[in-house]
Amino acid sequence: MRALQERLPAYSIFAAVLAGAGLPIYIYAPKYYADTFGVSLTALGTLLFALRLFDMIQDPVLGWISERLAKRKKVTITLVAGIMAASMIGLFGMVPPIDPLWWFGITVTGLFTAFSFLTINFYAQGIRKAGDAPQGHVRLAAWRESGALLGVCVAAVIPTVLIGVVADPFAAFAFGFAALTAVAAFFMWPEWQGRVDQEPTPIRTIVSDPTARKLLVLALVNATPLAVSSTLFLFYVESKLGAPGWEGALLVLFFLAAAVSSPVWSALAKRFHPKPILIAAMCLAVASFGYTLTLSPGDVIPFAVICVLSGATIGADLTLLPAMFAKRMAAISPNGGQGFGLWNLVNKFTLAFAAVVLLPLLERSGFEAGATELPPEAITMLTVLYALVPSVLKMLAIGLLIATKIED
Repeated sequence: MRALQERLPAYSIFAAVLAGAGLPIYIYAPKYYADTFGVSLTALGTLLFALRLFDMIQDPVLGWISERLAKRKKVTITLVAGIMAASMIGLFGMVPPIDPLWWFGITVTGLFTAFSFLTINFYAQGIRKAGDAPQGHVRLAAWRESGALLGVCVAAVIPTVLIGVVADPFAAFAFGFAALTAVAAFFMWPEWQGRVDQEPTPIRTIVSDPTARKLLVLALVNATPLAVSSTLFLFYVESKLGAPGWEGALLVLFFLAAAVSSPVWSALAKRFHPKPILIAAMCLAVASFGYTLTLSPGDVIPFAVICVLSGATIGADLTLLPAMFAKRMAAISPNGGQGFGLWNLVNKFTLAFAAVVLLPLLERSGFEAGATELPPEAITMLTVLYALVPSVLKMLAIGLLIATKIED
């Protein structure tokens, strides 16, 4: 009842829509355009990286704009949500009217620009929503990130579930996403408020703050393993495990475990402290990634167990780290726009980095999307990139977290 009075479910619904426009696009879009339109993996990876370089300028600017929205905030955010829905339809719901690579670039730019603007405002609004209530940021994060993870679950499985049910599964996904975006925008409409009494925070104030800076660096390193595994997931299941058709079910296991575990990590963090709980989750992630190195073709059940365990660790990452950062922003940047512009940039950059490095490496090793036979060195490269690289990066993140002092 209290959650309904505080309209927290609206945050879950909106977070679900945003999540559907984020990580699943990196999972499906490169393979979809490679398989359907024959676009080179190297070209797709390079283009995605170039778009994220554009974000290095765009996201802080969008944060600057979001802090200066007042009475026009509700209308502006609703219009941008419409742009995000239209871009998704353009990406998956229609045949490219121009060269597929260029069309991919145009629609992804529209999608991710809208995604960035909405995410920045959404998380900044969360700072105001949580206020000074004890554990307010962790409580809101539990609702928000649980919704986000459930949204990822649905977005990750729908295209594969619809295969054989509708003529064009990805088009059905795109139009369904647009409809859900309209619903989410409706329920969040009353929540959007203009800027707070404080003046907009200069970006230098945030990057010069030692705690905020360390959290941003930690987020960069800690999010990269997820970016790596997300970029290569479909290729790993199809080519390493030899289990085409299992992608949707395994993705659901992964993200459902993350969604279910999110409130558990939140409760543990309230009782103990976010830092040791997050370290424990990250150690479990290293063990999960490491065990993946031992799998052989046909090991679908062991990989399903790994998906559950590693997914549960992502629930900690996506709940506790944003709550820590939001708490710090409440102290040094109450408007939140600039801070979450940087946070958004850091998280998206990891996905771009993964695309520009991993996809060309795969292609050079002889890997070809959808091929029935691949050279052994291509499978070896796929396994190393999918399992070993995330393990090393996660261990580095653990070291950084241990060295970072986090206030209560």
